[in-house]
Amino acid sequence: MALGIGPLNPPKRILMGPGPVMVEPRVYEALRQPIVSHVDPYFFQIFEDIRALLGPVFGTQNPFRMVISGTGTSGMETALVNFVEPGMKLAVFANGYFCDRISNIGERQGAVVVRLEKPWGETFSEEEAREFVLREKPHVVAFVQAETSTGVYTPGKAISAAAREVDALVIGDCVTSLGGMPVNVDENGIDVAYSCSQKGLSCPPGLAPITCSPRAMERLRERRRPVPSFYFDLKLIDDYYEGQHRYHHTAPISMFYALREALRIIDEEGLENRFRRHRLNHLAFVAGIEAMGLQMHVREPEQRLWTLNTPRVPEGISDAALRRRLLDEYAIEVLGGFGPLAGKVLRVGLMGASSTRENVLLLLEALERALRAEGFPVKASGREAAESFYAAAAA
Repeated sequence: MALGIGPLNPPKRILMGPGPVMVEPRVYEALRQPIVSHVDPYFFQIFEDIRALLGPVFGTQNPFRMVISGTGTSGMETALVNFVEPGMKLAVFANGYFCDRISNIGERQGAVVVRLEKPWGETFSEEEAREFVLREKPHVVAFVQAETSTGVYTPGKAISAAAREVDALVIGDCVTSLGGMPVNVDENGIDVAYSCSQKGLSCPPGLAPITCSPRAMERLRERRRPVPSFYFDLKLIDDYYEGQHRYHHTAPISMFYALREALRIIDEEGLENRFRRHRLNHLAFVAGIEAMGLQMHVREPEQRLWTLNTPRVPEGISDAALRRRLLDEYAIEVLGGFGPLAGKVLRVGLMGASSTRENVLLLLEALERALRAEGFPVKASGREAAESFYAAAAA
């Protein structure tokens, strides 16, 4: 007997949170294409196209570029289970939630985890990074380049330079930077970098791009213990894609189509143009926020992500009420903070297809109305301030 469940009818949202973000129409079209088998030669050609397109986006010449069948956390876990072994010292630069998740996974691996702590919203000076790494002399160093919980950007060059002095591998979380900001894996000295499909790449969630340096791959070949995870064993995955195409898992074919199309869109736009667009929309948003009388949580402009903005919620104003008004009245989704930042910030994603002038102006206008409705004395029009910024930038 039929249960009477109707067809899908999801609400139409403007996704401007920390991810997922809006998906390009061409990517949706790619998802509609007929699937082939996970061992079909056509699928492996799709993979090769993705691998070629990932190099410039990661900013790397690494031959090893892979896609893990899983969300961003699967990329994180892949990096840690392959390169961190029991008894190893893992040094974590801890200034947000996803640094804590790295620490948690490292502890589950039996690593000795040491942390350099910073308040959520701050990053690390070159001197602090070097002193910490040289003091601890770890086997592996991990940091989050784009901390989604705080909006802080840490390029990682100073961290990697210090790690080289003690011959440590460097793992960089690029989940919220890839596709929207320069990741510069090679320039920044990152040995293992991973990301996800649903943020700066403007795909649905489900895939985790990863790249490893030749130095990291040599360490992996020298590893004597088997990788404790079968699913995330890079040597087995590499043998599936690169070697004998020996069966490892059934890859999500349609998502690979989607990722290929998303990377083609980036290639057509051009990385410099894409980075310029993200930076411009970020700066216009900040101009609007500050005109209204709000402050950004990350104080130093050069330490702010272009892709994930964290304006502070004014004292006495409910972030939940603001977000509810934005969703109910404008179909705009932004998310709030959590952990130490719960109720204190909004997390506004300007990534990929969501990073447009139209979305910035719409959000600022909607946020101003929501703030006024909640009793906040808005100083000036955020939309007008952003429009003035755009005009000046175009002059």
